[in-house]
Amino acid sequence: MTRTELPTPDFANKMRLIGHSDQGGRPDGVQLMVHRGFAYVGHMFSKGFSVIDVSDPRNPKAVNYIAAPENTWNIHLQTHDDLLLVIHARDMFAAMEFQDEKSYYKGALGTKIGAKARPVRDWSAGVAVYDIAQPATPRQIGFMPIDGGGAHRIWYVGERWAYVSALIDGFSDCILLIVDLQDPTRPQEVGRYWLPGMNAAAGETPSWAPTCRYGLHHAIVHGDVAYAAWRDAGMAVIDIADRSKPKLIVHKNWSPPFGGGTHNCLPLPDRDLLVVADEAVLDNQEDGLKLIWVMDNREVSNPVSISTFPTPAEADYVGKGGHFGPHNIHENRPGSFVSSDMIFATYQNAGIRAFDIRDPYRPKEIAAFVPPRPERLIDPRPGRPQVIQSCDVFVDKNGLIYSNDYNGGLYILELAI
Repeated sequence: MTRTELPTPDFANKMRLIGHSDQGGRPDGVQLMVHRGFAYVGHMFSKGFSVIDVSDPRNPKAVNYIAAPENTWNIHLQTHDDLLLVIHARDMFAAMEFQDEKSYYKGALGTKIGAKARPVRDWSAGVAVYDIAQPATPRQIGFMPIDGGGAHRIWYVGERWAYVSALIDGFSDCILLIVDLQDPTRPQEVGRYWLPGMNAAAGETPSWAPTCRYGLHHAIVHGDVAYAAWRDAGMAVIDIADRSKPKLIVHKNWSPPFGGGTHNCLPLPDRDLLVVADEAVLDNQEDGLKLIWVMDNREVSNPVSISTFPTPAEADYVGKGGHFGPHNIHENRPGSFVSSDMIFATYQNAGIRAFDIRDPYRPKEIAAFVPPRPERLIDPRPGRPQVIQSCDVFVDKNGLIYSNDYNGGLYILELAI
């Protein structure tokens, strides 16, 4: 694809499109990692993951596709050095009970697909480990099975430990697993943490409303502290100095009055700040205005909200259809672009945004890019609107911005500021 053939954005401000890929005819994407000149993309609907050569970001080329086992999601993945970790979980959005996405985002997931509800399992559940010494040809070398719905998302930035969100039989929703990767061919669980009330198999009962999803999305780890985004339960800050016995430092929840869906809890340790994003999960802002929060983290046991990011307002995004609001933020992974002053986020039907938080009390938007309407819907669920839903954003060490969409492919951008 030449520069003149690049899609024309619906809106752009100081962010310029330089490359685009339909990912080998599989333009749906969820999480993406850019590593050694290759983008690894987990698919939402195409049932596997793809490898895109982005060594020339103006001419990205799909070079491989690894199919998922039957009825299995590979939506999230992580890369570091010669390893690629890929989640295996039930393909939720292909299941009849989740064709209305409200049924996925509301209530305890474990009661809907746990052993009692689904005694016959026809999907793969766990974490797959691949060798990517040859980046274009991942080779599976290990697998850690999970007895239940499977893994949802992982935090892994090298060395020994991986931190996995997992739906395990007997629990109401996803909990934290700490996994030992000292031998990557034989990953082993060494510790787990859940919020009290989640362990139904042990007789615990929830204290929250049955419409809430008290489930771990994922944790980001700094040192011996895990900052865990717990969807409608807000944030749990966990002491993991002893990986076999994680213990709670503090649990903070602002839902209600706010609408929940906490998705990322990013520590900025050099500034004693946290950036915490709540995901918009329902169409037309039915779940309320979702925000990205800045928190003062000088006292780890008492993080305090001090400001919120401005919400995109140059168009009627609520009326546009689909989800409007934060989904994901760039997470300052080692080897990528790392900044405690500039934050990149996806806002779904409002595209990709960059924010300046040098003054943490007054975050300001400094750049934006809203991709055009996708050419076609890959999403097979009935009634989905054909609008952009920018999903993930990854910024490489050179400052190039990579973002994908549920239907629209991979966008490669550069700042023009």
